[in-house]
Amino acid sequence: MPRSQRLLHICAVISLVGLIVLCTTWELVLAPLRPGGSWMAIKALPLLLPLAGVLRRDIYTLQWASMMVHLYFIEGVVRAWSERGTVAVLSSIEIALSTVFFFCAIFFLRPYKKEAKRMANEAIKKASAIHE
Repeated sequence: MPRSQRLLHICAVISLVGLIVLCTTWELVLAPLRPGGSWMAIKALPLLLPLAGVLRRDIYTLQWASMMVHLYFIEGVVRAWSERGTVAVLSSIEIALSTVFFFCAIFFLRPYKKEAKRMANEAIKKASAIHE
């Protein structure tokens, strides 16, 4: 695997783990909705679903996780826009982590997508040559 691919994978993993840690500590310790913690910490649970696949560099998992992370980006934007103080800072971090994960996952997948497209075009050419 090329060095750039390895770096993109590492950054994707770090940003996903960072997002899990941020969402959990945000709602339990840093700025919970209620003193003593909030059930909102469960928002980190969906991020645990793709973690094993992302660690294994699973193409399919990286694809759907890159779409799922948009929910965290949206939450970050809404809360950064509507809140002040600590929550606004945490929201900005959430925006940054979700953006980093998205772009790292997309650029990690890019060579695989190109190869899949090339193989599909090759198969179409072979199939059309048979029918001529």
